[in-house]
Amino acid sequence: MGGLIHFDSLKRTADFNRVYKAEKRWHDKAFVLFAVPGSKGFRVGFVASKKLGNAVKRARAKRRLRALFLRMAPKLREGEYVMVAKPPVLEAPFTELEKAFRRAIKRLEIGQ
Repeated sequence: MGGLIHFDSLKRTADFNRVYKAEKRWHDKAFVLFAVPGSKGFRVGFVASKKLGNAVKRARAKRRLRALFLRMAPKLREGEYVMVAKPPVLEAPFTELEKAFRRAIKRLEIGQ
């Protein structure tokens, strides 16, 4: 078992836009993952739009995405990532989210 994974949050619009324009992206029914592997450390942004619902639902969606990222981060190369929540992220079993994230890692070739 490794230590705790530490990541910095993406905060500026320009940072998000740079990651959005990356060629590596994976769409799943519960989330969209954008990736720019290669930079030193992890820089991550979590997005939940008002389409998901009220502030409570948006916060829950981001918490679930953050937990998913922290669980899967040891399998990822360092880089910049943005995870965008879709409505099914609120109801999907966590194991299903993990499976989808593993598929994304394999498909995008961002694993270690």
